[in-house]
Amino acid sequence: MLGDGVITIPYGPQATVSFEVPAGNLLAILAPPAYPPVVDLQAEVRRALAEPIGAPPLRDLARGRRNAVIIADDNTRLTPTAVIVPELLDEMNAGGLPDAQITLVIALGTHRAMTDGEILAKFGPQVVSRIRIVNHDYRDCSNLVDLGATPNGTPISINRLVCEADLSIGVGSVYPHHIPGFAGGAKIVQPGVSGAETTGATHLLGTRARPCYLGQVENPVRQELEAVARRAGVNVILNTVQNEAGQTVAAFYGDLQAAFRRAAEVSRAALSAPFPAPADIVVAGSFPADLEFWQAHKALYPAELAARPGGTLIIVTPCPEGVSVMHPEMLEYTAWTPVEIEAAIAAGRIADIPAAALAIAWSHVRQGRQVSIVSGGLSDEAARKLGFVPFRSVDAALDDAFRRLGRDATVTVLPRAAETLPIPG
Repeated sequence: MLGDGVITIPYGPQATVSFEVPAGNLLAILAPPAYPPVVDLQAEVRRALAEPIGAPPLRDLARGRRNAVIIADDNTRLTPTAVIVPELLDEMNAGGLPDAQITLVIALGTHRAMTDGEILAKFGPQVVSRIRIVNHDYRDCSNLVDLGATPNGTPISINRLVCEADLSIGVGSVYPHHIPGFAGGAKIVQPGVSGAETTGATHLLGTRARPCYLGQVENPVRQELEAVARRAGVNVILNTVQNEAGQTVAAFYGDLQAAFRRAAEVSRAALSAPFPAPADIVVAGSFPADLEFWQAHKALYPAELAARPGGTLIIVTPCPEGVSVMHPEMLEYTAWTPVEIEAAIAAGRIADIPAAALAIAWSHVRQGRQVSIVSGGLSDEAARKLGFVPFRSVDAALDDAFRRLGRDATVTVLPRAAETLPIPG
């Protein structure tokens, strides 16, 4: 929002941050178009289920099955699972599968487990009362099944409940993502319900790529994710697409690949933001990826796309849970260069490969530029260990950037960078 040089951007789900950019310096405020949300979300989910894309209706798939698993994303995503899951349950009930034979596995990837209160808020009282809900634990090797490897050599270890289910359906949302191009589709399986070795392999494949795959539907990582999901027996999904305001604009049910690609087309239209030229300074808010920097880092890559080489990125994020609840040891090496991190991986000095992969991505973004960070949840020490320069306010970070780059430096703002796709032109 712009008025008299003052810009206000989201800062977590409830708060905002305001700062001033001189009118002569402001190049652009990048926001996706005002893409209209659906009028009736429940009706849209029902429509999607009634119009399957490349797959049989869900109730037909449920017939004759002993049990089923719904794989759904966690509270770091805006997917309206409290509306979606009851519709899936009703469809599977209509096909002969009772609630007692259906389990929901939360696709945490390498995130921390959700609490009972968070589960209730995310999935709603109806779902909590109807079926069993289980947090995936990527570290619990006893609950992982070795399924071999993809043709490309990615090792496949998957949650046992998913592997042993007669029917599995993935539930998530599609939006631009720097590793597989777009979130959604097969990403609900990898990393959602995979083991660390699987996630490490695909993340390294993505974070080693320069430039990153942000906004690219077809790429080597997507190919690996789909191979992993197919091997795990997850062939159908229900994915939603949200607009810039976090409202659902469409739902798609059907084949893992076909339905995802339809959703990605809509996501690109709903979340793309053209920019006139690369800016000297990019201010990027992480909303809605705010919980910890493990989520908030998604603001880095759109910001990088909108910045000139050698420019400055200013990341604005609350991070109330710090850098990473599940990967605290990564601060030992996040300030290293990509070459140093790769050498440590090769020497066996870094065991947490998913964390090392993200550290490589962050380091790539830092090369040749300053990354400043404004965060109430990160200490100055933690920010410096990330390789960033901490500031207490956006205004202070801007003053520093103008001092280094010149008072005529151009500024672009991405209020919701984590879910915005900057497009040149």
